[in-house]
Order: sequence, then structure tokens, then C-alpha cells
Amino acid sequence: MSLSGSVCLVTGASRGIGKGIALQLSEAGATVYITGRQEKTLKETAGQVSERGGKCVPVICDSTNGEDIEELFERIKAEQNGRLDLLVNNAYAGVQALFDNQGKKFWEIDPSFWDTINNTGLRGHYFFSVYAARMMVAQGRGLIVTISSMGGLRYLFNVPYGVGKAACDRMAVDMAVDLRRRGVASVSLWPGAVNTELVSQFMQEDTQQKVDPEYKDLFANGETTEFSGLCIVNLAKDKNLMSLTGKILMTCDLARRYGIQDVDGRSIADYTSLKFLLTQVPYVSWLSPFVPSFIRLPRFLLPLANNHF
Repeated sequence: MSLSGSVCLVTGASRGIGKGIALQLSEAGATVYITGRQEKTLKETAGQVSERGGKCVPVICDSTNGEDIEELFERIKAEQNGRLDLLVNNAYAGVQALFDNQGKKFWEIDPSFWDTINNTGLRGHYFFSVYAARMMVAQGRGLIVTISSMGGLRYLFNVPYGVGKAACDRMAVDMAVDLRRRGVASVSLWPGAVNTELVSQFMQEDTQQKVDPEYKDLFANGETTEFSGLCIVNLAKDKNLMSLTGKILMTCDLARRYGIQDVDGRSIADYTSLKFLLTQVPYVSWLSPFVPSFIRLPRFLLPLANNHF
């Protein structure tokens, strides 16, 4: 119960990564407010939290609606005496759209696809962060975690997805500049490939043969939906948290830092290890079994590999 007494807010927690994060935070003793647009799925998540002995407050909230967001924070202020320790920006509405449009170029998709990908995510994350920061700055402590992905560094899925994730990373880093002297930390977190409900369903459908083989291999051995939550629990109780503010963190980084495995006992893929990277490159993947797993690509080389200047 390492987070006993803490008040947390997880957006988009009806299912997937958000649900997994809510379950882990509640197991650690926190009171967790969860948001989503569907009452049924929110209550299902809240029920699972209760089954584990946790405390969860489900709130119907549209992350594209500024009034909904403001009302939510007013409620938290009233019910928790102005306390908020952790915000997890996770809400995202674009997964199904990504799968429906995979393989298409940006000009082949209706331009409104941009809003589907980035309104609930990027725009909503900013709104939630503004209201959360006001509460956290007033109390002199807090943590904002923005869920992003490697799509912020390299081409992944399509143009709107990559631009949105790059913006999420930049937002988390820049917020840390403003918040650093107020005792509030802001980080961007990159989960690996995660076997969410939607991903698993899509992979099992009859259209499976249309899925990019690279994606199928990644998700086949992906992280559980709760591993990001386990990472965030350890991050929230880290006594040196402020040394990490303004950074882009990968779940595999935090797995090493805290010595943790996935909730099902598996070790997760280390996306910075030379062994893993070789498996992703045709014609040299045969070298992978001969490379020690502890040899990793220095983090500063990741952005250099995509440097266009």
C-alpha cells in the first residue's frame, strides 16, 4: 500500500492501458478517479478495482469537452480537499481508426482523421494538465505522466499519429520546465507493444492476414495492460523523482531502474538492447542469439538515428 492516501486521476481508464494503470494504482492504496465516455465500461473497471480492495471513483468525462474537464477537477477539489498527487494522461480515441486505415497514405484518408487521433489525446492531455498543474502547484508537489510512444521519434502507423506523439513528448518536457521549481514533475512514458483488448481482438479477426507481420510479432510478446501501471506506481514513490522530470521514459527503462517484471512474471522486451534491435533488421537477425542481452544502444543515439539535419 505504498501510495496509501494518494489521490490519482487516470484518463481513458475504461479499458486498455488506462484500466491497467488504475488497477495498479488502486492496489498500491491510492484513491483513483477514472474517466471515460461509457458508463458501463467505467463501472466494470471500478468493479474490478473494488474486487482487489481498492478505491475507485468512475466519472463520465469527454476529453474533448472543456466543460466536462473543468467540472471533474472541481469535483476532485471538493471531495479531496484540494489534493491531487498524480495525473496520468492516457485517454485516446484513435486505436480503431488506426487499424481501419493501416497501410494508407495521409492523402488517402479524410483529413478529419487528424481530429480522431489528436483531439482526445494531445488536446485533451493539455487541458487536463492545466487544471492538474493548478492543484499541484498550490500544494507544492505532484506528478504528471503523459502516455506516448516511440511514434514520437520515428514513423509509426501514419502522419497524424507520429505528429501527435511527438507533440505529447514535447508537451511533457516543456511542462517540466515551468513546473520544476514548484515541486511538480512531468514525464512522458513510452510503453512497449501492449496487448490491449482492441489489439488482441484485431489480431484474432479474419482480417489478420492484413496486419503488418512486424506488428504481429511485436504484439504477440507484448506487455500486459497493467505493466505501465506498475511502472507508474514505482515512479510515484521514487525519492529521486525530480531527477527524472522533463524526461522521456520507456517502460523497459523503469523495469531496469526498479528491478520489476510484468505482472504475469515475464521479463519485458528491452527496446534499447542490441539483441532486440538486431531481431528487427532483416538479414542480420540471425546474429541476435549470439549477442549478450546487457549490451544496449546508448539513449543519445536514438534521436540521432532519426536526425534529418
